[in-house]
Amino acid sequence: MNRTEKQENKYLGKVYLVGAGPGDPGLITLKAKGLLECADVVIYDALVSPAILAMINPQAEQINAGKRAGRHSLLQSETTQLLIEKAQDNAIVVRLKGGDPFIFGRGGEEMEELVKAGISTEVVPGITSGIAAAAYSGIPLTHRLYSSSVTFVTGHEAAGKYRPQVNWSAIAHGSETIVIYMGIHNLPYIVEELITAGLNLETPIALVRWGTRPEQEELIGTLKTIVTQVEETGFSAPAIAVIGQVVNMHSILSGCRPV
Repeated sequence: MNRTEKQENKYLGKVYLVGAGPGDPGLITLKAKGLLECADVVIYDALVSPAILAMINPQAEQINAGKRAGRHSLLQSETTQLLIEKAQDNAIVVRLKGGDPFIFGRGGEEMEELVKAGISTEVVPGITSGIAAAAYSGIPLTHRLYSSSVTFVTGHEAAGKYRPQVNWSAIAHGSETIVIYMGIHNLPYIVEELITAGLNLETPIALVRWGTRPEQEELIGTLKTIVTQVEETGFSAPAIAVIGQVVNMHSILSGCRPV
């Protein structure tokens, strides 16, 4: 028996990084639902909807590790250490994350640390909010007449505090549809960067808050108007932004939202 095998034998359980999807319980995968129903421990994030949490085995230990902008609960390192500890004494440990664990969910970071610790780990993909929220708003991210390419990008940057990691000029010219996660807080900065990069002021933009949930809201505007609209309406996170001509489909298709 080699050193790695000895290390792995210290742990009884397996950790599953599970995507909860965007909120509508009908969008969670069958595999994810089955794991929640037989889990021993579930460590979940703030954006997981109550309807999804209601699927968890009533006998399971439930731990809120939720992270929201300005309202951090557990630090990332603390969450990972908690997963390691729980795997020592429990067979099925579920790390439940909103959307998809590997799409701006830090799932890759968590899995890397778990693997280094010798813990058996598996990812269960989920539907990411950037796709689902747009769809529930009647916005197809691709359309033969308007868009043959999509870019997904995080907008969660501390603008003005350090050199941004996102090259917004490249993003502006890289595809016909741009989907921005966690960008509401820095929206004025992002819009300014995209306009400076050459996007037309009249480029349509949609903000979708609480996508796929009963309380879903949309705010439709242009790069020229959207920052003022947000200020006037108090529109706030959590929301995704969709930028591009496909947003014009909202007025035609929004009545087809699932019920």
